[in-house]
Amino acid sequence: MPKWLKKSLVVLITALTFGTVSPPAYLTVDDQKDDSTFGDFTNKDFNYSANYIEPIEQELTKEAFLSFAKEQAEIQSFTKFGSRIGPKIQDEFKDIIFPKMEEVINELATEHPEEELNNLTISENPTGGDSEKIFHIYHAQTGKDLIRFHVRKDHPPLEGYYFNFHYHTYHDEFQGHHTLGSIFWAKNTPPKWLS
Repeated sequence: MPKWLKKSLVVLITALTFGTVSPPAYLTVDDQKDDSTFGDFTNKDFNYSANYIEPIEQELTKEAFLSFAKEQAEIQSFTKFGSRIGPKIQDEFKDIIFPKMEEVINELATEHPEEELNNLTISENPTGGDSEKIFHIYHAQTGKDLIRFHVRKDHPPLEGYYFNFHYHTYHDEFQGHHTLGSIFWAKNTPPKWLS
């Protein structure tokens, strides 16, 4: 099937169902190699049809949970950035912001008993447009969020635009704003998330 027809069908299905129904997988997977990458990930690595990553069934060690959580955190972050923002901020994100995200995830794993780590999972599908959500780590059985990782577009007067990375925790009922860091964009308005 021609690539233009596949793309047209995906847009049509999404528009007619207001995004509530995912297009079939055979319309969203290319037959040729996809060269668009963000860091070490390609668009084919992402599962756009599911809302959440399924909790892992076998017993997890702390190290296995941390490996899983950090991998998913990076994937969800680069999905959020999209093809217009991602390539321009990926180096700063990996050097400055991501190590701090890893520290927060380590703290979360440390405060939970190892047998509870099986019940923790990461939300998929970061929000687009101007919304802040990158991903949440939540308890799969109760559905309650534990940590919410967000990024906000800040525009201090006469300074240009910054991406402010931060998180909220259940400890203070998500009221506190815990800063991870900021990345300067430019004087011009940044594109929408996921674009």
